[in-house]
Amino acid sequence: MIEFILNNEVIKAPENGGMTLLDFIRENKRLKGTKIGCREGDCGACTILVGVLNGDNVSYQSITSCISPLGNAHGKHIVTVEGINLPNTLNTVQQSMTDNFATQCGFCTPGFIVSMTGFSLDNNKILGSCNDAISGNICRCTGYKSIEKAGFEIEEKLKQKDNNQQIKWLIKEGFIPNYFETIPEKLRALNLSPRARHLERSREARGQKGTIVANGTDLYVRYADKLSEEKVNLIADENYLKGIDFSNDIFTIGVNTTVTELLENEHLRKNIPNLKSFLKLVSSEQIRNMGTLGGNFVNASPIGDMSIFFLALNSTITIQNKNGTERTIPFQEFHLDYKKYDLKESEVLKSISFSIIDKNEQFNFEKVSKRTHLDIATVNSAARISEKNGVISNAHFSLGGVAAIPKYLYKTNKFLKDELIVSETIHLAEKVMQSEISPISDVRGTSDYKRLLARQLFFAHFIKLFPNDVELHKMISL
Repeated sequence: MIEFILNNEVIKAPENGGMTLLDFIRENKRLKGTKIGCREGDCGACTILVGVLNGDNVSYQSITSCISPLGNAHGKHIVTVEGINLPNTLNTVQQSMTDNFATQCGFCTPGFIVSMTGFSLDNNKILGSCNDAISGNICRCTGYKSIEKAGFEIEEKLKQKDNNQQIKWLIKEGFIPNYFETIPEKLRALNLSPRARHLERSREARGQKGTIVANGTDLYVRYADKLSEEKVNLIADENYLKGIDFSNDIFTIGVNTTVTELLENEHLRKNIPNLKSFLKLVSSEQIRNMGTLGGNFVNASPIGDMSIFFLALNSTITIQNKNGTERTIPFQEFHLDYKKYDLKESEVLKSISFSIIDKNEQFNFEKVSKRTHLDIATVNSAARISEKNGVISNAHFSLGGVAAIPKYLYKTNKFLKDELIVSETIHLAEKVMQSEISPISDVRGTSDYKRLLARQLFFAHFIKLFPNDVELHKMISL
């Protein structure tokens, strides 16, 4: 039995936890405002909000319900577009969309409204704007300017928000209905119920069967129908796989950590100053709220953004078997061949660790895709360079889309060690890099094109990390 709150209704669902939340909402509960679009998490028509009890308050995030398993709703507040309707009137977000003529065919509109409502409920200030919040919503009628105007109007209204009394203020200003005030108490009742405690105690026993699924952003794109009918081992809420720890100059990050949680971590943002701009290149807001590091790693895609990111950080990964025994290996050794990795059947990824970027080090991430944002990379790359007085003491470069696995550039990194940062060195290093990669022609580009991109991104790292070296810029561009 899966217990959660759907809008203002307590749900006790006997359905298989592997079915999609979208199908449960539309077919079982007949709430048709959540639309079926791409079924791949791309279009945002199925956007809902997920609320998690955090102390006395509930924290909300937008996700795409088409690739989210029903079982992950257990103990949470699920909000559809019907759940933010006010009696006999439009809510504030709906009214802004209407006033700015921001709807045409209307198919995408519920998803936009839910995402914008999620922005109004966001208190952590990581999202820069309401229009950042709708980055994962597509309007096929291309009515974006009107939607953007509605977003700007909503932002202006939210400048007056009382963050100390957020829910009360949002209710008073017509953003959300009154029942939101009762949700913390209702979630506590769910989480403290004998049934919930029994489910928690039996989690380990239940977890031994079925396909391992965290938040489903990869597996549900490919196997949603299959997983809906099978037993699944849902691990997204396993606390031992969560969290970001910073101690002794080492970051240790649980593999269930999402991209959004990376961005929300103050220590990470301070240590990697451009983290927000880097992670904005990684999918949409809804997918960043769902996608876990572990899921990206075991997807084993040659262009997995977070794999490339953590390869260049020179990370180590900790693996745990069902008996609790752990082993740690360099992350560079984890991916073995195309879609193959060093993980036995009885094992799960536990965490990934890397040392802080110190005062003599710099880090950069680059990505090229057919769209600047919300797209799979053609080639992506990251670099961590240790430098003092113009000499490289250590280099860690990675490249995606140029080999069967996310590529750590062993030879290039070795070549650069103890070398001066001058144009001649960088050009020679680029030739070594080209000898290490073996891109293939596919739908994202030819082999020659990917080699060209690899070259340009390799140079881009030096241009970005050493912006004041004018002569270096001139020579690299030749």
